Amino acid sequence: MTFEEIGIQKDILKAITELGFETPTPIQAETIPHLLQNAGQDLLGFAQTGTGKTAAFGLPIIQQINIDDKQTQSIILAPTRELCIQIAKDLEVYSKYLKKLRVVPVYGGASIDAQIKALAKGAQIVVGTPGRTLDLINRKRLKLKNVRWLVLDEADEMLNMGFKEELDKILSETPDNKQTLLFSATMPKDVARIAREYMKESKEIRVGEKNAGAENVSHSYYIVNASDKYAALKRIADINPDIYGIVFCRTRRDTKEVADKLIQDGYNADALHGDLSQAQRDIVMQRFRVKNLQILVATDVAARGLDVENLTHIINYSLPDDPEIYVHRSGRTGRAGKKGLSLTIAHSRELSKIKALERMVKKPFAKELIPGGIEIVEKRLYNLIDNIKQTDVDEKQIAPFLDDIFQKFEGLSREELIQKFVSVEFTRFLKYYKGAKDINLTVTDRKDRKSDRRSGNAQFTRFFINLGSKAGVNAAIMIGIINDNTHTRNMEIGKIDIMKRFSFFEVEKHNQKDIIQSFKNAKFRDQKIIVEVSESKPSSDEDSYGKRRSRGKRRPDSQTSSRRKNRSFDKRNKGKRR
Repeated sequence: MTFEEIGIQKDILKAITELGFETPTPIQAETIPHLLQNAGQDLLGFAQTGTGKTAAFGLPIIQQINIDDKQTQSIILAPTRELCIQIAKDLEVYSKYLKKLRVVPVYGGASIDAQIKALAKGAQIVVGTPGRTLDLINRKRLKLKNVRWLVLDEADEMLNMGFKEELDKILSETPDNKQTLLFSATMPKDVARIAREYMKESKEIRVGEKNAGAENVSHSYYIVNASDKYAALKRIADINPDIYGIVFCRTRRDTKEVADKLIQDGYNADALHGDLSQAQRDIVMQRFRVKNLQILVATDVAARGLDVENLTHIINYSLPDDPEIYVHRSGRTGRAGKKGLSLTIAHSRELSKIKALERMVKKPFAKELIPGGIEIVEKRLYNLIDNIKQTDVDEKQIAPFLDDIFQKFEGLSREELIQKFVSVEFTRFLKYYKGAKDINLTVTDRKDRKSDRRSGNAQFTRFFINLGSKAGVNAAIMIGIINDNTHTRNMEIGKIDIMKRFSFFEVEKHNQKDIIQSFKNAKFRDQKIIVEVSESKPSSDEDSYGKRRSRGKRRPDSQTSSRRKNRSFDKRNKGKRR
C-alpha cells in the first residue's frame, strides 16, 4: 500500500516523498482513509510515541483545508511547547507546496504579542498548548467557531499535566459539528470522560498491542545501592564510548544534579527540564539533535516533543511512578529497524517494579552487571585503537608538518611510540579506575538487609507526618513527597504506614537530621507539613495495619483506623505536636 493508494493528493505526495516517506505506518494506513472518507465521524486512536501520528491526522486535514479561507479551520492541542513546535514544523513541511496554507503554533514561554500578530494574518491550522490556547481565546484573539477538525494529541499526557479544566473550556468553544480526533497511548478515566462527553459514535483505531514494547528494543537492569547510582551511570557511559542517549530522571532537581556532575566530570552532556527558558531549551535540543551532545539528561515532561532518530540508549536513572511512561521512554530507541537498548539503574527495593515492567512489555529484562574498572579500561583502549585505524588521512593537509614530526619522534622504537601515544589519551581512565570497587548489589545483599531490618539490626528512624489518606496520600505519593523535599537523594526509605489523618515512614538513621531540616516550611497542596521523630510505641491501629500488610493484603491508601482510634492516638500524643 502506498500514500497515493490511500488517497493523498499530488502536492502533498511530492512533499512527503522528499522527506523519504515510502509506505504508510499502521496508524497512518488506518487513520488517513477514515478521515478522508468519513468526514462526520470522530476518531479515537491508540498508538505509542514514534508511530507516525502527526502525519496520520496532519495529511488528511491539510488535504481538506480550504486554503482560500483564512479563518481557523483546525485546532490541534498538544501537552508541551516542544511537541507543539514539532507538530507545527511537520505540518509546514507536509504542506510546503500549498502556498496559501498557514500553520501557526501558540505556546507559553514565547511572546504572546508575536503570536497574536501571526493569528491576525490568518491561520487555517493552529497548533497550541492548552494554557496559551485558552489565554488567546479569552483575549478574543483566537476564534474557533469555524473549526472543522479538533485534534487532541497525547491526551493522556495533557490530563496527567493538569490541563483538565483548560481542555474542557477550549472544547466548549468549538462547534458541535466538528470532527474530533483524540490520540492517546493509554485510556485513563479522564480521557474516557472526554471521549464520552465530546465525541460522537467515534471509530476506534488501536495499533499494536496495548502497552507493548518496541520489538527492536532490548531491556536490561542493574542493581546497585542508591548511593552508587551516579557511579553506575558513569561506568555505563564509559563502557559505551559511542553512546547517544537520554538519561531519564524523575524530578527537575535530579536532572540538574546528574547533568551538572556529568559536565564537571568531563562528559559531553546537558540537561533538559522545566526551569529552562524556551531559548535555552531550543539550544540544548538543537545541540542534541545534531549530536554535539552525546548524553541528554531529562525529565519525562521536558522530553515530550523531542523526536530524535538513531538513539542508542535510553537510561532510566529513576524508574517512573507510572509504568506506562516506561514504554514511552523505551520507545524512543530501536526505531527504523535499528536495535536499541533501554537500561535501568535500580536499587534493591525496585525488583518488583522490574517484574511488573517485564509483564507489561512482554519481554524479559536481562540482569546485567555494572562493569569493573579493568573491563572499562580495556574497552576504551580498544575503541581508541579502532578509531585510529579507521581515521582517514589527508596527506596533502599534513605533508608540510611530517618532516618535523618524524624528527621529533626520532630515536623512539615502534613499540615505545605506540605506548606513549596510547598513554596520552588513556591516562585518566587508568588513574580513575585504579582499584575501583565492585558496586553491583546481589539479591543476597538485599535479603540480608531485609533480615537485618526484621531483626532490628538495621538503623532506621521512624517519623510522624501529618498527612494521611484523607489528604489524598498513598505510599507512592509519600515517597514522592520525601524525594521532593530532601536534599539527600540516595537515602533508603523503609516501611511506610498510611493512616487516615497522619502517616509514618522510616529512613536510615544517618538521614534523620536531613529529614527534619528539609521539611521545615514544606507544604503539600497548600497544607503545611509537620514531620517529627516518632518515639511512641505503635498504637493498636498500627499493629493491625502491619499484620494485614504482612499477609500481603495491604492497600497503600488503606483507611484502617477508626475515628475512635485516631482520637485515642491524638489524645496520647497531645502536647507532642504543634
